[in-house]
Amino acid sequence: MRHKYSTQAIVLARSPLAEAGVLVTILTPELGLIRARAEGLRRSGAKLAHALQTLDESEVMLVRGKDGWRLTGAVLAHSRFALLESASRARTARIASLLLKLVRGEAADPVLYGIFVGFIEALPELTEEQQDAAECLAALRVLAVLGLDSGEVPGLTFDEATLATAHESRHDLVSRINRGIAASGM
Repeated sequence: MRHKYSTQAIVLARSPLAEAGVLVTILTPELGLIRARAEGLRRSGAKLAHALQTLDESEVMLVRGKDGWRLTGAVLAHSRFALLESASRARTARIASLLLKLVRGEAADPVLYGIFVGFIEALPELTEEQQDAAECLAALRVLAVLGLDSGEVPGLTFDEATLATAHESRHDLVSRINRGIAASGM
């Protein structure tokens, strides 16, 4: 009998798989970034479909098999997509895309989850200028966790003082982000 894992997860991406299945890429605090099969998710009336939309945060049940992870259950906790304005959604999509491109295979690094959740939770309360600084900080923090930036990263949260510092040094931060992405070979 296979062990079942229950954890919080944020859906970063979904891709069709077979006839009605979906490959769901999720970010979890315990398991990090993983890709799991969800069978029958594209059928009308699928029980798990409402809890596995992009940027939804759900309590998921996972089983590890010989062919990888399989998603067996999901209960919606927060629909973060609905809380974000269009510009904030685009910023979130860029950070999610960065994670998807830079993390190959599975990454059991819980820090990535904290960075992403902190970023999403901060966005609705920020001005446009602060959102830009928060996006730079989130990207730089992801790169630092993955070993693609060795410089000092301002602050650990997305508070006003940290965002003001990031806004003032935006040019330097963007240069470091570009160097980190170039170093990844992406």
